[in-house]
Amino acid sequence: MKNRIVRAVAGTFILISLLLSIYVNQNWLWFTAFVGANLLQSSITKWCLMEDILDKLGIKD
Repeated sequence: MKNRIVRAVAGTFILISLLLSIYVNQNWLWFTAFVGANLLQSSITKWCLMEDILDKLGIKD
């Protein structure tokens, strides 16, 4: 469950930032890069801030 939420949040952030970069300002692409870098870091270190946040909210695996 938690894994699906993390993926859904990351995908939503990426899509929203891409839309904002098209319609508002291209600097929103930095947010897209930030989300991608966090996904890469998470795959290497096996630590994800979003998972910690979901733990504190009481969402179980």
